[in-house]
Amino acid sequence: MELCRAGLKTLVLERGRHVAHGDYPTATLDPWDLPLRDELPAREKEDHYPKLSRKDYITKQSSKHWFVKDDEYPYTEKRRFDWIRGYHTGGRSLMWGRQCYRLSDLDFTANARDGIAIDWPIRYADLEPWYDYVSRFVGITGRAENLPHLPDGPFLPEMPFNCAETHFQDRVQSRFPHRRVTPGRAAHLTAYDPTVHLGTRGNCEYRNRCIRGCPYGGYFSSNSGTIPVAAGTGNMTLINHAAVREVIYDAEAGRATGVRVRLSDTGEDTEFFSRGVIFLNASTLNTAAILLASTSDAQPNGLGNNYDQVGRNIMDHHHRIGASGNLADFADKTDKGRKPNGFYIPRFVNLGDRDTKRDYLRGFGYQGGASRAGWWRLIRETDLSLGRELKEKLLEPGGWTIGMTAFGECLSNPDNRVTLNHDLLDKDGLPTLTMDVAFGENEARMRDDMETAAAEMLEAAGATNVSTHRTEAHPGFSIHEMGSARMGKDPRTSVLNRHNQIWDCPNVYVTDGSAMVSSACVNPSLTYMALTARAVDHAVKELNRHNL
Repeated sequence: MELCRAGLKTLVLERGRHVAHGDYPTATLDPWDLPLRDELPAREKEDHYPKLSRKDYITKQSSKHWFVKDDEYPYTEKRRFDWIRGYHTGGRSLMWGRQCYRLSDLDFTANARDGIAIDWPIRYADLEPWYDYVSRFVGITGRAENLPHLPDGPFLPEMPFNCAETHFQDRVQSRFPHRRVTPGRAAHLTAYDPTVHLGTRGNCEYRNRCIRGCPYGGYFSSNSGTIPVAAGTGNMTLINHAAVREVIYDAEAGRATGVRVRLSDTGEDTEFFSRGVIFLNASTLNTAAILLASTSDAQPNGLGNNYDQVGRNIMDHHHRIGASGNLADFADKTDKGRKPNGFYIPRFVNLGDRDTKRDYLRGFGYQGGASRAGWWRLIRETDLSLGRELKEKLLEPGGWTIGMTAFGECLSNPDNRVTLNHDLLDKDGLPTLTMDVAFGENEARMRDDMETAAAEMLEAAGATNVSTHRTEAHPGFSIHEMGSARMGKDPRTSVLNRHNQIWDCPNVYVTDGSAMVSSACVNPSLTYMALTARAVDHAVKELNRHNL
């Protein structure tokens, strides 16, 4: 969108099929409209989704069409990695979690402060105006908290807490004054402004079926937001079924001239050329795969890989740990609608003071919410009601439950890497990836606190039957993979410079999760978007100066 609005003729190559805004086949279906109560048969999971079905809510009748099949797009695991992908116009913007937070200078300076990996080449001040710019267009609901480690932005009205969440907030902040409970900062329009929120968008309708695609454009997606605006400029050409095999590099000119593409619907190979810039944003792991496959006499190890940095330093957030409980109060209250958002508890450890210091580095935050149980609570053999008695019970809401899940930071590690596997090809005939990524000792030490603090906050709020959950975490499961072509100050230890350009190929920009130098503990998508807008601004200026 930014390239098109700047007047550049822009070719968009999408590996998968086309999905226009509104082409969401299950978006308006009710539970009884879906076969097999929305479940997939065991044989279908085994045959097509043996790895993807590890994240159970994805392999449903209502959402399976957004995710690639493992048997068509396989990968190899030296260590378990849960790679969750969608190949279609708009990609994972159709089914993302929509939580939007900013990195702060606590994050941008963390590596330098702790002596971990390499230092970020930018600071919060470099990205702040772009965070603001992107946030206004996307539309982010939230509450200003004035926390230096969780910067505020131009928020839309917050999605208000229900009574149980308000009670939890008051009790937690009374018992733990340095912990903050705030509404989740989410890319949902709560005050739609057609002069700002361009595209085909409208207010969130509180349906909470977001993973199916939103026909109202209530949450931000490429399909409802940026792509229609880009198309409206007349400067965009979109080609589907175009799997990029490699970037074409001209060693004499020291620049990329185009890309080689496999047209996956026909099996033909073709090339597209550009006199300007290439933005390689295939998502973290596929971007690494394309760079590694872009070999030439001048770049025998892949584009940007002279110092063996491409594909290394893979990070993700570790979660699958938290707590839940029951609240006996508020039996006379319920809430209306299906709010697609809850509360967020920002990081409260290792904030630079003695009181918050722990025996591990970095920290974690929580995402959670409270609700009343519905009719599904009666689908169990322990309730033997029938007839009138069952109907009367179904008309009454169940008790209030509240829970939260922690997301912890993962340290950068050069041994966490992906490599190309030329012996195993995918459905389109492209080499696949071998994953060799795992969480380390620092993440393991953090998890005790992630579990304990969740339970103690629920107990402080008066919750009963408090129980913790803790499942072994593996990279990829949070769907926040990042770091495979990081930014830096030195081409020997990084792939990109401070403007997201490949060091020795400056007309190629990479602004997806590949560019991340550290992971922080917050959802990263807003940072990717801010980096992209900033990089386009730089590219356009450099083109106008005839420097690219």
